[in-house]
Amino acid sequence: MAILELRAARAWSQQQTADTFQVTAATISSWMRRLDEQGPAALVRLPEPVNKFPDFVRYLVQRLKTVCPLLGKVKIAQILARAGLHLGVTTVGRILKEPPAPAPAFTKPAQTAGRVVTAERPDHVWHVDLTTVPTQAGLWCPWPPAALPQCWPFCWWLALVVDHFSRRVLGFALFAQTPTSAAVRSFLGRTMAIRDAKPKYLICDKGVQFWCPSFKAYCRRQQLRVRYGAVGQPGSLAIIERTILTTKQLLSGLRWMPIRQASLRRELAALFAWYNEHRPHTALRGATPDEIYHGRRPANRLPRWEPRPRWPRAASCARPRTLVKGQPGVRLHLAIDFRGDRQHLPQARLQRAA
Repeated sequence: MAILELRAARAWSQQQTADTFQVTAATISSWMRRLDEQGPAALVRLPEPVNKFPDFVRYLVQRLKTVCPLLGKVKIAQILARAGLHLGVTTVGRILKEPPAPAPAFTKPAQTAGRVVTAERPDHVWHVDLTTVPTQAGLWCPWPPAALPQCWPFCWWLALVVDHFSRRVLGFALFAQTPTSAAVRSFLGRTMAIRDAKPKYLICDKGVQFWCPSFKAYCRRQQLRVRYGAVGQPGSLAIIERTILTTKQLLSGLRWMPIRQASLRRELAALFAWYNEHRPHTALRGATPDEIYHGRRPANRLPRWEPRPRWPRAASCARPRTLVKGQPGVRLHLAIDFRGDRQHLPQARLQRAA
């Protein structure tokens, strides 16, 4: 009786119990049968056996047997073991003899409702973030002990402020080394003064410049509701991270990356002016940030040219659908110029051919 009580408390199998007390498994089995004849009250049992498999395991075994009736209990145990579920052959045989188990009803865990910030107008939600822009010297050796420090002359630190509603770059700043929280706060203050606007929400990551008491106190004084985004979550930091990626891709079009701050500042000013005025955004349905920010009618929704002479004027066109300008069958000429003679900042225009 003491052996059977210890077996129940330790959740041992018959073979484990037999090996521990140097008896045969058949002896343990006979004891259990005699105990069952006297009733379950003769053994101290746990409220829920720790070695009991959930009901969905029974359903999986029986389902596999139903789909593949030629599989025996050994093969079923081996197949489930290769998939990551380890069951004993005797356990599989016992489950197959049980009545069919119903399909499990899995319930999704309750998700806590997080605070979602939605931009409703320009200057409602701003993003701010920092990144590094390598110079011509370059961060070309990232492994120690030859790793280069992330400061000038190897790279510049770039701070950006982006409007969530229009994707417009509202301001930028360059730093020779990792900026402090005071430098970032000064940059935000200059941006709000130049734009004569103040956002209701400010979204940033948990960098040392933003996740500190001084920055939180500054936001409270300025009546800014700061929200910290999480990397990898859609709609969290994706807006400004995509802007940073586009900025670095456009800067790669330069022949030489400027090493002087004044030169890089001129390049960035031209780049962001082109970005806001001429670069269409898929999220904005082909409109540019300036058109959305200033409430102008997007250029792709103005009357269009129709080069097909027999095209019915009332017929639809590729989206966005607009009216035809002039008569169908017009011949067009493509004119491409570059902002400030920068080949990586094209500006395309269509003109009526003579």
